[in-house]
Amino acid sequence: MDISTDMIKNLRAQSGAGIMDCRSVLLETEGDIDKALEILKEKGLLKAKKKEGRATGQGLVEAYIHTAGRIGAMIEVNCETDFVARTDEFKEMAHCLAMQVAALAPQYISEKDIPEGEDVIPEEVCLLNQQYIKDPTKTVREVITETIAKVGENITVSRFIRYELGG
Repeated sequence: MDISTDMIKNLRAQSGAGIMDCRSVLLETEGDIDKALEILKEKGLLKAKKKEGRATGQGLVEAYIHTAGRIGAMIEVNCETDFVARTDEFKEMAHCLAMQVAALAPQYISEKDIPEGEDVIPEEVCLLNQQYIKDPTKTVREVITETIAKVGENITVSRFIRYELGG
């Protein structure tokens, strides 16, 4: 099957994957964009899993102040190199995570941070388990995993804080 440049551009825009990855997956799926997206997602998850244990010594601190100035949040998001920390994908994700903290007020980063014996619902109190505010079909963990697949480095959330006026 002949794979057009437009098909590759379309898949790349939707997935964020490299040109050659898009081309090979389109060949494999005989031009089926939906199947190609699914395969690229699975490959991205595998890439992210491989990077999971790598040290994240770089990154940035992102702040978000809600329009009315009554709620604010700061979050530290780490990656492996300062090069990735300066990319638009990483900066955008960090900003959205700060918005997430301001909007949904998580108490912990993940389930492992919940004190033993505390009876809480992880989907409500753990940042990584919450529905992503910009796309409720995904969790924050899934958004971070997708970004890991795009930038090619491990990404972690180290800490966050949320302030509310009078709170």
